[in-house]
Amino acid sequence: MANIVWHPHPIDQAARAAQKGQQPVLLWFTGLSGAGKSTLAGALERALFEAGLHTYLLDGDNVRHGLCQELGFSAADRAENLRRVGEVAKLMVDAGLVVLSAFISPTIKERSRLRALFPVGQFIEVHVATPLVVCEQRDPKGLYVKARRGEISDFTGISSPYEAPLAPELTIDTSQGELATQVAAIIEYLIDCGVMHGEREVATAS
Repeated sequence: MANIVWHPHPIDQAARAAQKGQQPVLLWFTGLSGAGKSTLAGALERALFEAGLHTYLLDGDNVRHGLCQELGFSAADRAENLRRVGEVAKLMVDAGLVVLSAFISPTIKERSRLRALFPVGQFIEVHVATPLVVCEQRDPKGLYVKARRGEISDFTGISSPYEAPLAPELTIDTSQGELATQVAAIIEYLIDCGVMHGEREVATAS
């Protein structure tokens, strides 16, 4: 953009990460409404926090109370919502944090654009692949009932498609197994890829 120049600062991501003793990354939880994204991400954040990591969780509903409060649910507004969240997550990762983001983010194109903001290895896509029938049975916000009645247009999974990730780093079906086991599987992945150290004591959700 004209007349705007990036100003470099003496403290970079590597220095911030070294200070915190961790490898900053973004874990992006994608899946249908009711799939368990926020529950899983929240339980993981608790486990990481108790293990001594510096974390922050960006939740789809929560950001609409402030950062994205003026946005609706049109295709353009949803795209802008994710664009803003992606830029905020990028800043947080640059600050040296382990960031967790729970958003439906229904299209491969949107998630590919988000991944492109980060160096290889810093964007970890977690597909919360809970089946639609289970999500409808849960329906914690009553949205599926409204969508089936036609009261909500372009509702992902009903009147609007969800494009499952083609090659996510992790796939978890929250209708299978216990929450603690699912959290442990993500932590094992983080240890394997060097984000966490195996010797750290990890407390998983009960």
